[in-house]
This record gives sequence, C-alpha cells and structure tokens, in this order.
Amino acid sequence: MTRYSLLDLVPVTRGGNVRQSLANAADLARHVEAEGYTRYWVAEHHGMEGIASAATSVVLAHVGQATETIRIGAGGIMLPNHAPLVIAEQFGTLDALFPGRIDLGLGRAPGSDQTVARALRRTLESDPNAFPQDVLELQSYFADDGQTGIRATPGAGAKPELWILGSSLFGAQLAAALGLPYAFASHFAPALLDEALDVYRRNFRPSAVLDKPHAMAGFNVFAAETQEEAELLATSAQQAFVAIRTTGKGIPLPPPVPGFRESLGGQGQAVLDHVLGCSATGTRDIVARELAKFVERTRVDEVMLVSSIYDHEARKKSLSIAAEAMAGPVAA
Repeated sequence: MTRYSLLDLVPVTRGGNVRQSLANAADLARHVEAEGYTRYWVAEHHGMEGIASAATSVVLAHVGQATETIRIGAGGIMLPNHAPLVIAEQFGTLDALFPGRIDLGLGRAPGSDQTVARALRRTLESDPNAFPQDVLELQSYFADDGQTGIRATPGAGAKPELWILGSSLFGAQLAAALGLPYAFASHFAPALLDEALDVYRRNFRPSAVLDKPHAMAGFNVFAAETQEEAELLATSAQQAFVAIRTTGKGIPLPPPVPGFRESLGGQGQAVLDHVLGCSATGTRDIVARELAKFVERTRVDEVMLVSSIYDHEARKKSLSIAAEAMAGPVAA
C-alpha cells in the first residue's frame, strides 16, 4: 500500500488567530496519527497572513509534544534563508526530543517575496551552487565528520531523515545526485511533475541512506459525505489561490462561498484547473479513484495530502475520508 502523509500549512482562518491555528495543528496531528498517516509536515513561509508556520522548528516541537508515533518534519525548510549550522542545531534539538521521528525537507525557494527575504538577513544568493553546497554543509554537521571545523551541538550525530523538495527539475537532479528521497510540490505546481520524477529516477545514485529512488508527490483532497459539500469546502482554497495569483499576497483562509468557481469565468477557472491539477474533490469513492489514478500515473512511493479547508472539524473529516480512500479498495 502506498503511504500517505499530511502537509499542514497551519492556516490562519479569516476571523481566527495564530493561537487557534497552532492549537488546531496539534489536534490535527493527533487526528492523522490515529488515522494511520506516516508523516505530518509543516512548511516554512514568511510574511503571509494566512500561514502560521514561519517558525517551523518551534511549531514542530509543539506538535511533537502532542503526538507519539507519527513522523513530524519540515516540508520544508527554505535553506537559503538560514545558515546551515542554525538548521543543524534546530533539527538536532528536535531529533533529541523526538528520536526517530524527525524529517527535514529542504527547499531552495525563499518562501516569501524579496522584501521579506532581505528582512531575514540572508543574502539573496544568485549562485546556482549555493543550495547544493548548503545541503552538503548541513549533512556534514549531522555526520559530525569534521569537514566544517565546527561541531554542531545539538546536531552532531543527529539522524533526521533528509529530503530534497522541488517544483522544478533542479531539486530532482540534486536529490538524484545525493541519493536522497525527493518530494515534488504538485499540490500547487503540477506542471513538471512527471518530468521531474523521470529525471530523479533516471539519474539516481545510491547513497549511504538510500539504495534506490524514493519519491513523494503532493495531492489536494477536499472530501466530504456528499459531492455538493466537498465542492463547497474546496472554495476556500480556491479563493486563497486566486488571491495569491492576482495580488502576490497570501490571505487568511476564507470561509466557503457557494458558486465561487463559476463566478470566475472561463479564464479564472482555467487557472484553478492548472494550479489544482493534482486534486480530488468529492466523496470517498471519488477521492479513492482519483488517488489511485494519481499513484498509478506517478508510481510514487508516498502521497503527501493537502486539505486546506476553513472549518477545522470538516478538515479532520476530509482527512479521515482520504485515509479510508488510501487504505481501502476502490469502488467500481
């Protein structure tokens, strides 16, 4: 059976606040742990009113205390924003607190616009080799091999599971060269999914941590007991995508709006069809069929589910239905 996991953007809803979002994150992590999810990941974003996971390692410590067995991690840490030593210390600390449960996905996008990136006090690096070099430096701290001349404490000897993330071919090439698992962000940038997976698999070099390619891909799920309810729940994410595409700014996750998709007209609907190309909206049987087709098409080892739904209980229900869809037989 293909593994299934959750990427939680820790949404701040319209009318809500960060405190409630973090409480929801812990509750959601407990919920998906009970539903058999393999991993719970949060992503680093900055300067976005609708996302509460900017201090990613702090959020993971909060979630780790609320759970017992599920793997928790970053999907991902945007390494250009940080000195590798700082990330080694943060995730070395998490590994000490929750041994055998920590994942560290690494991306090279800033997770913000250039103004926010400058405020993070890191140089906007144009050198294409900077990200690979930072990944190697980070690996060196965890390996405690002395190559940097610095011993990370915490960090030295820690064993978080490293992943390379991407939405283009660059990450696929790097993950293959380093022999690391690879996760593709097809939940919002599906265009190069198939090509990236092919590049990763064809060029993969076995490493000390992985002897063959291991790939994961993002997939949106909006599931409910009826098709009508699922389609309504999906309009919150649709509004958020339209806002960021038209203004460049994230917004608090808005409540559902009946008929939102139809109100956009043909061009707006085409944008949504593209950005949400890897998605399933509907009942358990529809979600099961769409997920089965996605796994058959991509041959991924794991699916990272994303379910951006305004109402917290409806979101939990959606993820329960998705778990049933992944674990059970597909209806004819």
